[in-house]
Formats: sequence, structure tokens, C-alpha cells
Amino acid sequence: MPYSLRLIEDTLVPGARYRPAPASAAGVLYLAAGDLLIDGAAAGPLEAGRAHLAAKLGAAVAGTSGARVLRFELVRQPPPPAGGRVLLEHPMALDPRASWLLRCDRVDFDRGGIALPHRHRGGGIRCLLHGRLDVTVGQGTARAMRPWDAWFESGKEPVLAVSAKDEETSFIRVSVLPAEIRGKSSMMYVDPGDAGRSKPRTYTVYVDEPIAL
Repeated sequence: MPYSLRLIEDTLVPGARYRPAPASAAGVLYLAAGDLLIDGAAAGPLEAGRAHLAAKLGAAVAGTSGARVLRFELVRQPPPPAGGRVLLEHPMALDPRASWLLRCDRVDFDRGGIALPHRHRGGGIRCLLHGRLDVTVGQGTARAMRPWDAWFESGKEPVLAVSAKDEETSFIRVSVLPAEIRGKSSMMYVDPGDAGRSKPRTYTVYVDEPIAL
């Protein structure tokens, strides 16, 4: 498995310069809090609560309140030093002859919302931003996720997710998917009849771009 997907938390003090390591095959930056000012041709501030394809961003400077960045990187193994705090890393078996895309989106659950057993067309890392989420992968036991907990879904095992009843729940995720489903859902329900049921959650797509391994 020559590739690995990892999630790194970068915490920047005010005025710190920031340029993610260029060693990744592809990557996404999610600004969780604070502010970053981008240098160069794409100069301007990044908005907190949004994600961007790392390759399209240059160097940046943290604003007066600093910045907290979630950095998703697809790297070749063995991966180079990551910097920051690695929240999760997982190998991925990707055929370099196939066509792939990198997708980053945020999933927002209604209170008490349930994602019925489902799979995806590819694997990826999720990180809880707000609320609580009980996640059951395959035949494993349910894991109680709290903010900044991260987990990997291969897309092969069925997943059941149940959100908190007393608060909104959201997570950010980055997935490596077949390029032909660009702009389309990657979700496949274990029971096809569940596809027509009410879906108590919304999706915000930030990045859905082809990548070259």
C-alpha cells in the first residue's frame, strides 16, 4: 500500500507564517478557527469554517487571533515528517493507473439524526467538529465520537452513525474517490430502500477535484 491519508492539526500563533509541506500527493486545508491571510496572486483572507485544495494556496500568515488548521494529506509511504499534531493516519490501496478525485465536505446532522447502514465508493478520514456521534463500523462496537476525534472509513464496511439528540452535530471529511463520480454522491445504502427515506443531515462540498497520484 504505497499511499497513506493522514490528518494533522496545525496550531498557529498570531503572525506565524504557514506553508504546508509540499511532499503530499494531494491535500486539503480546513480552517477550523482563527484567520489566515494568503500571500501571492491569490492574496486575501481565508474564511474560518471552510476548506481549500492545498495546491491552490500559497504561503499564509496567521491573523491576530492565530489559527487552527486541519490539514489532510495524501502521501506516499513511507511518509515524510508531518509537523503539527497527527490526529490520524491510515494506509490506502490506490491504483496509480486509475483516475481519482479528492473530495472534502462537511456533514451536518439534525438533532438525533441517523445515517442508516451504508458504504462509500472510496475511503477517507472524518473528524468531528461539533456535538456527539456514535459510529459503528462493520461488526465493531459503537464508538462515541467527541469534538476533534477522528476516524477512518474504508468504504467497504457498512457504517451506522447516530447523532446527539440535544445538540447539533457536524463533521468534516476528506475522501479519495473514483474520478467518474465527481459531483455525485459516493453513498451506497446496505438496504437500497433506505435511499428513499428522509435524510436528517445536509452536505456542504468544499473540494471535489481530480488529482494525479
